[in-house]
Amino acid sequence: MVTIREELKSDIAPREALLDATFGDARFDKAAERLRENHLPAEKLSFIAAEATRVVGTVRLWNIMAGPGHPALLLGPLAVASDRRNRGIGTRLMRHALREARQCGYRAILLVGDTLYYGRFGFTAEKTGALWLPGSYEQRRLLGRELVHGALDGACGLVSVASRPQPTSDRAGGVAVISRRVRCEAHSNVP
Repeated sequence: MVTIREELKSDIAPREALLDATFGDARFDKAAERLRENHLPAEKLSFIAAEATRVVGTVRLWNIMAGPGHPALLLGPLAVASDRRNRGIGTRLMRHALREARQCGYRAILLVGDTLYYGRFGFTAEKTGALWLPGSYEQRRLLGRELVHGALDGACGLVSVASRPQPTSDRAGGVAVISRRVRCEAHSNVP
């Protein structure tokens, strides 16, 4: 029987082994990883799917800013052991994470992923078009879900770690920042 519970310190090594087996070293190159590296996940929002003493699934949420004035969470990575997939474990982890985030008072969650999978949990790109991540990623895969209606209205700018001040430039250089600012200004003028 698989149980969903809060992550313990003793789960760290098996969680990392699961993530390595699922994503390999490429996971450290992802844009979302820039928001996670050297930071702790949001308090009480790291979950494990356990089968007896074996970690068979994981999901974590991280405090971020979805542009200035829009505190949110970043979900990920979500992983399930290869020999336990297609048994609803990922679905259970997602539903548990969404429920707990809402109960903790969070208003919105972002992630980078496939709409086909995450759409069934209410994630869309509808309100993420004026947001961008540090590093390279596919814009269509930046998805959001409001836990409180309107929480992502007007969200625009660089998605950043909540504890860091907003940067004034990015790795792409000033031209990209200027074009992104123009896009935000145009977005904010839409009724």
